[in-house]
Amino acid sequence: MMRSLWSAASGMIAQQKNMDVVAHNLANVNTYGNKKVRAEFQDLIYQTLRDAGGTSGNGTEYPQGLQIGLGVRVAATNRIFVQGPLQTTDRPTDVGIQGEGFFQIQLPNGDTAYTRDGSFKLDSQRRLVTSDGYLVQPNITLDENATLDSVVISYDGRVSDTPAGGQQTEIGQITIVRFINPEGLYAYGKNLFLETAASGAPIESEPGTDGAGVLTQGTLEMSSVQIVEEMVNMIVAQRAYESNSKAITTSDSMLEIANGVKR
Repeated sequence: MMRSLWSAASGMIAQQKNMDVVAHNLANVNTYGNKKVRAEFQDLIYQTLRDAGGTSGNGTEYPQGLQIGLGVRVAATNRIFVQGPLQTTDRPTDVGIQGEGFFQIQLPNGDTAYTRDGSFKLDSQRRLVTSDGYLVQPNITLDENATLDSVVISYDGRVSDTPAGGQQTEIGQITIVRFINPEGLYAYGKNLFLETAASGAPIESEPGTDGAGVLTQGTLEMSSVQIVEEMVNMIVAQRAYESNSKAITTSDSMLEIANGVKR
């Protein structure tokens, strides 16, 4: 069986996965704090027909080897943590991170997740939570007599509110965490990430210290996906897929010719 059939088939499979990644990026173009994902490829093993440096005659050797490649595979999907644009919302509990870092979120099972999505809300107990009701850590609870409009979140994470008829009071501190290798985080869904052995342990600090970014109240970080770039990637993936399918068709035609030689 011709190697090209299997090599081209691996190319079609790889481009299908590449297209899946591109479609995911485009689907999340309006997701707060979303980061672009890029598919990375590796060539497969080679069949060595002749080693470089092998003896080609009396006192001579081959200057190059003879190897036939056997296709391609998707080696990894790399999430690119570049800063997304900050959009002004003027909503007091919307918080964007300018620079490196993640908010800490407590999951229902007690584990800690991490996110760049700062579209926070208040629950029935006036605690700061995500859209799914998960608690922001450290816990921030508003005074029962304070209005939402009185909430002030400073660039370094200090949270204050003003009770009715009272004075502005500091009620908590938002800290953010960084990772040595954020690309190693596990994508949990719901705009959340989980720590892994590859990401390293979280490094917690106040915003604006130890290399951590600063907070901007009344803004949200938008997706870092560039639609034009993804459209170009889509065209490239489509043409590569088409070229590999033509390689299969051509290989099939060559096999047909070989089968008809005896006739």
